[in-house]
Amino acid sequence: MKYKKALVTGGAGFIGSHLTNELIKLGLEVVVLDDLSIGSKANLSGNVKFILGDIRDKTKVAKIIHDEDIEIIFHLAAKVTIRGSENQYLEDSDVNINGTLSILNALQLSIVKKFIFASSMAVYANSELPKQISETYLVDPISPYGISKLACEHYSRVICDINNIDCIILRYFNTYGPRQTFTPYVGVLTIFINNLLENKTLTIYGDGSQQRDFVHVKDIVQGNIKAMISEINYGLFNIGTGIGTSVNDLYFILNKMLSSKSKVKYTSNLKVEIENSIANINKAIKYLNYSPVYTNIHLEDVINYWTAKI
Repeated sequence: MKYKKALVTGGAGFIGSHLTNELIKLGLEVVVLDDLSIGSKANLSGNVKFILGDIRDKTKVAKIIHDEDIEIIFHLAAKVTIRGSENQYLEDSDVNINGTLSILNALQLSIVKKFIFASSMAVYANSELPKQISETYLVDPISPYGISKLACEHYSRVICDINNIDCIILRYFNTYGPRQTFTPYVGVLTIFINNLLENKTLTIYGDGSQQRDFVHVKDIVQGNIKAMISEINYGLFNIGTGIGTSVNDLYFILNKMLSSKSKVKYTSNLKVEIENSIANINKAIKYLNYSPVYTNIHLEDVINYWTAKI
């Protein structure tokens, strides 16, 4: 393995913990920095060095990166809420932008060779038609969250270049899977499953025909691993499946599987959510050798996870 020691920010969270556990299986030493605001140490397995802390703490971040001899950074820690950022934009920008700058600032005089940044499809402009979005599609975020992620993409590219560090930016589409935090703001699939299991009314924004690219967390992890082993110095890639599923179809599939008595309430579209978000993944396939495994929505492990918790 080219890298011996990795830092995963947000490594006890939903995506971060899956990535951390996979990196350990591959033989890397892994340091996790997480404030446990939504993550849990119980998500981690194997020999992980866990450090409780805030990515905005510049002194602590620099000490970790230098003292631990970190060679590659996977930066996933963030305030992840498109809907919530509509009203929480001050905290959103503070955590996402200042936290990212704190990490990038520590790259000076470090031995870090590669920086992989977890971005989002939220950086793209609204798409009224259900068509694939490539990396060349207009970036014009309609949410404060998307603005913060786009700013961090630019900071990551420029500061890594200044410090001669490889930089890979991955734009995740609608990620789902076990361990996703259940909140009213994040993850329509997780929200639907929880409400259906408890026979609560589901709210669908718009008419439900809008399409999403639902990508399993294991494929997100695969995208990160492919980015790690890639020889590319700089790249920006969509990570999804390339397949769209309407919100209505998602509801019908889940409702049939769970035999729920929940009712559906339709309401107006959210101003901060892209209407249709389907990834064009040709670039990731060509340059990263990325190949999503879960091209059909894989619901069993998510349902089993939440059934055991409720």
